[in-house]
Amino acid sequence: MSTVLVTGGTGRIGQQVVPLLQAAGCKVKVLSRHATDRGDGVEYLAVDLRTGDGLDAALDGVDVVLHLAGAPKGDELTTANLVAAAERAKVGHLVHISVTAVDQLPFGYFKSKLGAEQAVRNAKIPSTVLRVAQLHEFAWTTVRAMAKLPVMPMPGGIRFQPVDGRDVAARLAELVLAEPQGLVADLVGPKVYTLPELAHDYLRATGKHRLSLPIRLPGKAGKVYRAGANLTLTGATVGTHTWEDFVAAQEAALV
Repeated sequence: MSTVLVTGGTGRIGQQVVPLLQAAGCKVKVLSRHATDRGDGVEYLAVDLRTGDGLDAALDGVDVVLHLAGAPKGDELTTANLVAAAERAKVGHLVHISVTAVDQLPFGYFKSKLGAEQAVRNAKIPSTVLRVAQLHEFAWTTVRAMAKLPVMPMPGGIRFQPVDGRDVAARLAELVLAEPQGLVADLVGPKVYTLPELAHDYLRATGKHRLSLPIRLPGKAGKVYRAGANLTLTGATVGTHTWEDFVAAQEAALV
């Protein structure tokens, strides 16, 4: 039985991948803010990734680390702390979730994510890195925020490949149970959508009506998006759950 330590195990993806690992026969530990017994067979450990406090004890006897924890900024620092502790513990495999086009987009968020990915790929222990497209929930939240305005600003040329969390969890579980593979193929959704298409689906599902104002995203970021450099159009692993299915589920929940 392998022992797997999951950071971010109580998050959106973590809640889906932990049961898959348990079903595969793994003993699962989860880093959490509070070390409580939830009666689900998981050992929850209170660890602060920002300082590294408690990491060495948490990694004792761990075979594989699945690193899902993330924040809007500072991921490169918390991941470096995790990598250093995993090296000290001589962990056999570190699996890390990253973001598609992490090395292309000139935003602070992506720079932090790239730093985290590089910390894992440069580690002295075997690793696997999976770059994942935006989740369906992220796309939904994005257009919902846009729809709060009386007129929706609509940057042209922006496209996404939203992917379902279930597909992400299943792929991560596969990688945890497999041998280290370095940087593997990106995981994306089965279809590319423009931002106006995503917005239209949101408005239809929620019964809202908004005027839209086409705008041009300026600077390097605009060039990257208009060139489609944020997309993985070839060589990717493609999920099976569609955006349309996700929207239908959201619509049903609103009834």
